[in-house]
Amino acid sequence: QREPVHRRGRLRAGILAGLLGCLLAGCGPEGGPAGGASGRTDAHQATVRIGFAAPLTGPQAHYGQDMLNGARLAAETWAAQPPVVAGQPLRIELLPEDDQADPARATVIAQHLVDAGVVGVVGHFNSGTSIAAAPVYARAGVAEIAMASAPAYTRQGLATTFRALSSDQQQGAAAAHFVRAAGDLKRVAVIDDRSAYGQGLAEEFERALRAGGGTMVRHDYADEHTTDFRALLTRIRAERPDLIFFGGIDAAGAAIARQMRELGLRAILMGGDMLKSPAFLDLAGAAAEGAIATLPGTPVMAMPGGADYAARYHKRFGQDPEVYSPYAYDALNILVAAMQAADSRSPEAIRAALASGSFHGVTRAEIRFAPNGDLLSGVVSLYRVEQGAWRALPPRP
Repeated sequence: QREPVHRRGRLRAGILAGLLGCLLAGCGPEGGPAGGASGRTDAHQATVRIGFAAPLTGPQAHYGQDMLNGARLAAETWAAQPPVVAGQPLRIELLPEDDQADPARATVIAQHLVDAGVVGVVGHFNSGTSIAAAPVYARAGVAEIAMASAPAYTRQGLATTFRALSSDQQQGAAAAHFVRAAGDLKRVAVIDDRSAYGQGLAEEFERALRAGGGTMVRHDYADEHTTDFRALLTRIRAERPDLIFFGGIDAAGAAIARQMRELGLRAILMGGDMLKSPAFLDLAGAAAEGAIATLPGTPVMAMPGGADYAARYHKRFGQDPEVYSPYAYDALNILVAAMQAADSRSPEAIRAALASGSFHGVTRAEIRFAPNGDLLSGVVSLYRVEQGAWRALPPRP
């Protein structure tokens, strides 16, 4: 049920009052990440733990590290101006965990974070790990704000699942609309890596394309650890596709791009948000040119707080933010804001405030969740590689 208007107004007013001086002013120390001993830190301040989970080692570590940087920047911002809950200033302690993009490990990590007493979690990153960990958090009543884009994540019927990004359903529809509107992309092939993310995105794209009258020439599958796609691409080449849509990570997408060119396959390569990374450009080299990717949300510099966020991120970490860090930054901030709105450190009170509240963030002026935890009014942008760099494409009518 939706909160009465006067209740939502009080939530929003309380949230904005707590965030305005800190989030919009860009305050925060220039030192190291938040952390340290748990419990009371001095006579007036107590520690509240927020969990973080993503791949921090292995081939997807660059995604997780970008997320962690965003969450750390948010925690450091709150260190400069501690939030006050129930009359007590709080110290936000971030507990990072490496789930290695492994669903089995994710459940262990989730239980570890619950046992550590976290009041909310930023993560997981992958759809598979987010789906696997969700029941663990649900049993403890701990809100999980995940980067997961697979529709299955928020279809589990759990009150604790929240999504930081648009879903694959929204991404797939946007990608299919682009293909149909292009006019000359008549024959389409699909490859997915059978992961929760890759398969979900590919199926949503295919469903939307077929619903709009598009022509699918074949749908192939590859293990998510596959690096040699030549045999599969040779079979696809016989179908003379104009576009190949890939559901999977950037490293595999780069291998496909290179091997397409080796085989003389001149189709356009298209994928989802995990394709849109600096790593794809580096690994694919010249073969990246012309590739297209969908991305939940808007370009960083077009976000309401994007320019300020990018400047602070670069100052803190010495590099530009990638795709996911602004969303992790917002996720931690709205967990704290929900705590303030509820005036409670109880995980259940925080979850309820998330479900009913309206929040201001870097990524969008208003962040609200549907009853199942999906973002309301999700936005999807498209990018193309032009002269070795990802460039935002103008919206198509």
